[in-house]
Amino acid sequence: MNPQVSQERFYTPFRGPFDPCPPIPYKTYVVPPHLFLGFQPPNLPQFSLPEALRFGTLWPALFSPYSPQIRGGN
Repeated sequence: MNPQVSQERFYTPFRGPFDPCPPIPYKTYVVPPHLFLGFQPPNLPQFSLPEALRFGTLWPALFSPYSPQIRGGN
């Protein structure tokens, strides 16, 4: 996996001419890291079992540090 490739993407949502809400400049979303691999190469490094359970994947190349944004005070 290329470390130069960011997993976060941005886009500008459509705003109609009569939209009463204030405009949102951009929105973000996260692309999963497995989309950048194409295929699983042999001999990928692996997490230890406790780390794999904590991170949710066996391979560090497939780990995504996604943290959801908290909205609305919840």
